Amino acid sequence: MDDIRGDEIRGKAEGTAPVPLSVLDLVTVGQGRTASQALRTGVEIAQLAERRGFHRYWVAEHHSMPGVASSSPAVILAHTAAHTERIRLGSGGVMLPNHAPLVIAEQFGTLEAMAPGRIDLGLGRAPGTDGATAAALRRSDRLNEGAVGSPLVERSRDIGDDFPQQLAELTRFLDDDFPDGHPYARIHAVPGPVQATSEGGVQSPARPPLWLLGSSGFSARLAGMLGLPFAFAHHFSAQNTIPALELYRESFKPSAVLDAPYALIGVAALAADDEREARRQILTGALSMLRLRSGRPGLVPTPEEAEAYAFTPMEREFIDSWLVNIVHGTADEVRTGLDDLAKRTGADELMITANAHGGDARLHSYRLIADAYGLPGA
Repeated sequence: MDDIRGDEIRGKAEGTAPVPLSVLDLVTVGQGRTASQALRTGVEIAQLAERRGFHRYWVAEHHSMPGVASSSPAVILAHTAAHTERIRLGSGGVMLPNHAPLVIAEQFGTLEAMAPGRIDLGLGRAPGTDGATAAALRRSDRLNEGAVGSPLVERSRDIGDDFPQQLAELTRFLDDDFPDGHPYARIHAVPGPVQATSEGGVQSPARPPLWLLGSSGFSARLAGMLGLPFAFAHHFSAQNTIPALELYRESFKPSAVLDAPYALIGVAALAADDEREARRQILTGALSMLRLRSGRPGLVPTPEEAEAYAFTPMEREFIDSWLVNIVHGTADEVRTGLDDLAKRTGADELMITANAHGGDARLHSYRLIADAYGLPGA
């Protein structure tokens, strides 16, 4: 992992932003919209983020959710790479239990070959969906001995989960360094380092930096023990943010990847021209989440439907608790909220996700936030 350097992970704060700002896109599909339109909006957001100095653009893997068109991060990232030039692109994340490690190594090795030095591989340990869909995704058993004897396992064997073993196997494929005698020693993830070590090979042996994602302490501790960067899902697990970041920092051991902890947090934020419009827009995402949590996933409702919806007292309680963790309002109000969040958590980077019915509202929000911080490219 000597080719992975901290400067490929750490971002640079632009304008007056307290930390680097990035974008997490769920490629949401609203009522009356198609997945094609949602994907086009995703490209527009990535292009806007690139022009305005956001550090990275990530997409998240979800399944069997009509309102979220990001089931295939690698495919979306390949398309986005073809329409951008500089911004870092990555997964926030790929759900490792859903895939054979070799497949992930091949997909992200291909992305790295398409966009050298711009790809991040963020990994989660949840399925990103419900149990039945998770079962449908896992079509065959995996050989989990790929990590036997790996330093990753030696440093994380007390975690009590098979995710470290899966992670170690993936890392072996990415680094092409299974030990002699291992069942996978002659198997290579291509594109990958094997092409640089083959006779006449000229391909760079570099590979995408690994990130661990989480919404609790498990991945925080593992990321710290392995000296990897950590991304925390503050946007849906706000009560666990500070404890998880503290655990990550306390557990951190310097590695060939990082000499000091680096943590970003996903933040739900939406700016509009006035506070009422911002509230109107975020209510669509909140109602969509309520339906998802109630076992009724669907397309993201329109602002008109969300405003007219007759919430029961229990539903209203859920909505209020959900909305309190979304930074929203005018551009100045959102900037103040993000500044406060960065200060309270000590996060090294803020990754903003703007969930609303329409692409125009999300694009406008990112423009307003960029303007509020005086980001370049206005």
